[in-house]
Amino acid sequence: MQYEAVIGLEVHAQLSTESKIFCSCSTKFGAEPNSQVCPICLGMPGVLPVLNKKALEYAIMAAIATNCTVHNKSRFDRKNYFYPDLPKGYQITQYEQPICTNGYLDIDLDGKTKKIRITRIHMEEDAGKLIHEDSEHYSYVDLNRTGVPLIEIVSEPDMSNAQQAVAYMKKLRSILTFIGVCDGNMEEGSLRCDANISVRPVGSKKLGTKAEIKNVNSFRFVQKAIEYEIERQISVLENGGEIVQETRLFDSSKNVTFSMRGKEEAHDYRYFPDPDLLPVILQDNTINSLRESLPELPHSRYKRFMKDHDLPQSSALILTSTKPLADYFEDSLEFCTDPKIVANWIINEVLREIGDEDEIDNFQIRPIEISKLLELVQKGSISGKIAKDVFSQMIETKKSAEQIVKEKGLEQISDEGQLESLVSSLVEKHPDEVKRFREGDKKLLGFFVGQVMKETKGKANPKLINELLRKHLA
Repeated sequence: MQYEAVIGLEVHAQLSTESKIFCSCSTKFGAEPNSQVCPICLGMPGVLPVLNKKALEYAIMAAIATNCTVHNKSRFDRKNYFYPDLPKGYQITQYEQPICTNGYLDIDLDGKTKKIRITRIHMEEDAGKLIHEDSEHYSYVDLNRTGVPLIEIVSEPDMSNAQQAVAYMKKLRSILTFIGVCDGNMEEGSLRCDANISVRPVGSKKLGTKAEIKNVNSFRFVQKAIEYEIERQISVLENGGEIVQETRLFDSSKNVTFSMRGKEEAHDYRYFPDPDLLPVILQDNTINSLRESLPELPHSRYKRFMKDHDLPQSSALILTSTKPLADYFEDSLEFCTDPKIVANWIINEVLREIGDEDEIDNFQIRPIEISKLLELVQKGSISGKIAKDVFSQMIETKKSAEQIVKEKGLEQISDEGQLESLVSSLVEKHPDEVKRFREGDKKLLGFFVGQVMKETKGKANPKLINELLRKHLA
């Protein structure tokens, strides 16, 4: 029997506020354990939470950017469960009346566009963190994350493979970072997801029993976890077993999922309205004002890059993966006016140097310097090959491209008379190769180009060399 997967994601995004959602404690990552806590986020008796206005605004902005309907009224509920990292014994979240519903994202994969529906986005507070040291007898609790503001973005089960799930999560991360509501740092837990996965016979309309994989915090792990879980469930069914509804964890060292606990239902949490927090009432003018404040979104910028700069889809997708990278590309067009040269250079050279598009803001070579380097290539002052050497020298010496080219005498030779004399001499020195070329061995053109480059130490204008060689070898 053939099976198909049905996948939905619940993505948790930490909002980039300086303080927590219901108190003034810092949200800064990496502080001394339990140093960023107060009676409110610790759930001491008699304290009252106060909603962070900036967190509310960020949630609304995320909703608008993902095509959701923002509701004029929402409210907070208490989700009751016991766990060592939850000091109050409940989590403040939104259940019955979330801040927004019914959105969608379009993902582009293999040349096709697919719509992924978003069921809801709701606000909630994060729990603390359990730290399991080497000791087999103890676990430690760090409550610094308790009360950190989150939005949970719940998709419909519209994905059918791991690639679609990763594309959706990347698109979501791109949007949230573009509008500045989340830093998207998956290693620090600012963006993580729970994946709900089931399989069913191809063509069946009935959903299979799902398993939920909790807290996956990298794109690679999302893909590996989903692929393993699909294979596991199919194997269970093919061997006559039944899928158990449960919560599972992903072991990234073994690339497997394993059972954590039976899956809870909503009634297990005994949701009820939080008596300490009033309903959130939003005026239309507030929502419209936030809508107008949004920057150009990645999908719009992606389409503009293809239309205005004639970039291929693959390049446009990479360059709009983060706002700083998209800004870096456009800022690099100041002197070099060929967008394709700039795009290829940033993708192949700059990103290879920094290793991660998120580090573009910290890269020492700023866009104007890249633009001036590529202007030299565009004008024919240096070749693309020499430009790569100059780029390395720029990183090493912190000097400008013009300064390096001048100091090292790297300017490209484009004097037609000088190159013609050299080409003529080389053709005379290699009569056998000339004969073979004229008899049809056209690959020998590369041999002659190499000889010219050797004589000029790589400084000859490649385009001019090819023209002259073809004329002399004809």
